Amino acid sequence: MNSVKRPPEGFENRPESGEKIYKQNPNKQSEPATINFRGRPGGPGRGMGQTVEHAENVTGTLRRLLQYFKKTKKLLVLLLVSVVFVTLTGLLVPALQGASIDVIKEKAWNTLYSYVIMLLAVYAVNVLFTLAQSLIAARLSQSIVKQMRHDLFKKIDHLSIKYLDTHSNGDVMSRMTNDVENVSNTISQSLGSLVSGVLTIIGTVAIMFVYCWQLTLITMVTVILTVFVTKKMSKIMRKVYRKRSAVLGKLNGHSEEMITGYKSIVAYNKQDDVIDEFAQTSDELRKVSIKAEILGGSMGPIMNCISNISFVIVAAFGGYFAYTGLITIGTVSAFIIYAKQFSRPINEIAQLYGTIQTAVAGAERVFALLDEPDEDKTGCEKPEPITGRISFRNVDFSYVPGKQVLYDFDLDVEPGQKIALVGATGSGKTTVVNLLMRFYPVDKGQIMVDGVNIQEIDRDYLRKNIAIVLQDTVLFSNTIENNIKYANLEASDRQMEDAAKMSHIHRYIERLPDKYDTVLKQAGAGLSHGQRQLMAIARAILADPKILILDEATSSVDTRTEKNIQDAMVKLMKNRTSLIIAHRLSTIRDADKIVVMDQGRVVEIGNHQQLLEKQGKYYELYMTQFAGNKT
Repeated sequence: MNSVKRPPEGFENRPESGEKIYKQNPNKQSEPATINFRGRPGGPGRGMGQTVEHAENVTGTLRRLLQYFKKTKKLLVLLLVSVVFVTLTGLLVPALQGASIDVIKEKAWNTLYSYVIMLLAVYAVNVLFTLAQSLIAARLSQSIVKQMRHDLFKKIDHLSIKYLDTHSNGDVMSRMTNDVENVSNTISQSLGSLVSGVLTIIGTVAIMFVYCWQLTLITMVTVILTVFVTKKMSKIMRKVYRKRSAVLGKLNGHSEEMITGYKSIVAYNKQDDVIDEFAQTSDELRKVSIKAEILGGSMGPIMNCISNISFVIVAAFGGYFAYTGLITIGTVSAFIIYAKQFSRPINEIAQLYGTIQTAVAGAERVFALLDEPDEDKTGCEKPEPITGRISFRNVDFSYVPGKQVLYDFDLDVEPGQKIALVGATGSGKTTVVNLLMRFYPVDKGQIMVDGVNIQEIDRDYLRKNIAIVLQDTVLFSNTIENNIKYANLEASDRQMEDAAKMSHIHRYIERLPDKYDTVLKQAGAGLSHGQRQLMAIARAILADPKILILDEATSSVDTRTEKNIQDAMVKLMKNRTSLIIAHRLSTIRDADKIVVMDQGRVVEIGNHQQLLEKQGKYYELYMTQFAGNKT
């Protein structure tokens, strides 16, 4: 069973930044038979339907992104060289074609053969550098993505617990997957196209002006029309595709919720209601998807129509200029191709705008995570040896400013004592443990271990001497041996088996075909909750800590399993300072000291018998559980 991450007391309205869903319009309108010299699929309407995310600080994000390019300078230079050669050959082909037509008119066949050979050579060079551009772009993007993911994972490994408690797991994972992937796609697919497009526009305009500046100015009319239509269509399509992404996310969320809660749906006979709700959302998605597909499909024909208008203009005016002798027929032919090459990169750059914006926004989210402060590592003291004496002195704490969780918390724990923390949910029990582990710094007061403020103790040394067994046990998709040895990788197999015997999990492991070499799939999803807890206790035993924390270790198991776990915990707690958080008061009757908490304050302290005789808060809790009193 997958464990559910519970936020500590005091967190309310925790931000849940869901994963971004970036969609691209799959519709691609076919073009007339012309060669795309930029080495990637072309076509009007490509990418116009994607959901565009905008970065708040584009300049700063791009500047930081360029730092990653510095580590791959050679690849970047090779990519730019390839783009330049692909662009130059693309500009050279129409000129050679036009010259060949003029040569045919003059019937200079020997010269024509030379032009044909040159055309074949140019095409060959174009193909080679196009292939090189694709390979280099892929290598460049993956090199940058590898470094970004490495930096991200390293950062996550050093993030504070506070950040992970206040951000959803999906949001953190989205930055490492979706956002980084958007950057990768933009580098591999859009960077070369962007540079090539700019160079093509500049080179084409220059050549066209050299051939005939009059015809060039006339051709510019369709360029203005292309830019205007692209801008208007993009604005409309982004709204529709954004709505489609939202509805699709709603449908996916509904489906996931229904699959996860299928047993409850069947138990309450809600199948028909679930189907009706799904049908409504699905129908809404169908309507908006039809609208999106119609708009996406119309982009290509509209752009082709404008392109054809350009052909008509060039043909008409070019024919007139050729008739008057201003230009040759070959020049008109070249002009038609150049006009096509001129309008296409303008359209593609407009389409790349959304992709680049999304990538920059993704990079900004990545950098925002990288800029988060690391977990506090101050402190260098290493009290030797740690005996387990703990003192809380006037501790105040709040997860969120203005919403205090602990008020003037005082507690003294002697070495080897067993202390139980009890109270209603939200009273601050888990917060005490979080502060002792240095997951959070206190707002006021001090926490001492063996007389030394924990802020002055080396953080790793402190945690090495503390073991914790949580209600939601964390196991890894690895062998049982490695899971138990996780707390002490240097432990011998004999020590591991002894720890498993003490925790009453050894007999179960021995019945498995591969025994301790059994691989736990899906982080131990095939184990019962009690087995997972016993394995976690074996891990804690192997850690041999001076201070032990048990947080609701038996709250979700049956009575027989609870007895096994309690027997294991008795052995585990022997000669160790122990802090036990429990709702089942039967598990802490023999505690040396029971601390009763209510709304962040200590209201009672004593042993089981003393607190019952006092007939205060603990007496109320006890009678609620064992005497059948109403809550």
